[in-house]
Amino acid sequence: MLVLSRDDVAELLDRDALRTAVGDAMAEVSAGRVSMPPRVGAFSDDPTGVMAVMPAYVPALRAMATKIVNVFPANAGTGLDTHQAIVLLVDPQTGEFLAMLDGDSITAERTAAGSALSTELMARPDARVLAIIGTGVQARSHALAVVRTRNFAEMRIAGRDAEKSAALAAALDPLVDVPVHSTAINEACRGADVVCATTDAHEPVVRREWFSPGTHITSVGFSAGGPEIDPSTVADATLVVESRATAFAPYPVGSHDLARPLADGLIDEDHVAAEIGELVAGAAFDRRNAGITLYKSAGVAAQDVAAAKLLFDAAIAQGVGTTIER
Repeated sequence: MLVLSRDDVAELLDRDALRTAVGDAMAEVSAGRVSMPPRVGAFSDDPTGVMAVMPAYVPALRAMATKIVNVFPANAGTGLDTHQAIVLLVDPQTGEFLAMLDGDSITAERTAAGSALSTELMARPDARVLAIIGTGVQARSHALAVVRTRNFAEMRIAGRDAEKSAALAAALDPLVDVPVHSTAINEACRGADVVCATTDAHEPVVRREWFSPGTHITSVGFSAGGPEIDPSTVADATLVVESRATAFAPYPVGSHDLARPLADGLIDEDHVAAEIGELVAGAAFDRRNAGITLYKSAGVAAQDVAAAKLLFDAAIAQGVGTTIER
């Protein structure tokens, strides 16, 4: 069995290829050709700690994998990661374990690839200002992935901790070809063309009044506590999700960001305009009349399968990784 570490994943990563692979997988999900049961979670004595299992088989990729992801928010500030994951890739014909991959980096990069894909498909062609809300792993991966989809002229970094925002902006500055600076969250959102929310917030950190017509918003926040997007933003937005079947399901399957406005009667399940896979497959999308747009991600296993298969194939071709005996 091949083992790919975090460093191996970083060496092999091709963000453009990953965005394409995630798009292909999501098109298969929307076409009903993927075997992907809803995420299942076991909760620890700490009511916010959960071990979630996410299996899927994507026939078009000839790939099957499962991710085990542990989300323990209480680790924040302790030196331990709040999210810890591994991905197991298996041969879909024999069940043989082919690879074990670092799931932390795969989760960060495939999630950012989904947001980048939504930006490619939904943001205005002339989008110039990108705002990243958050200062963690997802904020960094989003900055590096989404910036590749438009000719951005400015990147704003904003979080709930000004020092962390400044530190991330400084770290990103030499890695991207656009000016990067940190600011407050409301200032980052105002006038931005694309806003990527990447927090673990338990209460909304971005609000409808900060968004201009035509703004594209991506939201990947996923916590036991609550949403990062306020209900008014969800209600006013043209909403695209990964899967209609799971978007409104209770945590740890669906999203608090959608469950709250649904419970409050601000939206119903028909509020979903499309699945991202439908847009990949060519479903009509009128950007000019869409107002603000929102891609709300809760994470689906098909994206992990796509990433794991892409990385495994690259590792075999390039001779990267460590082979172990089970």
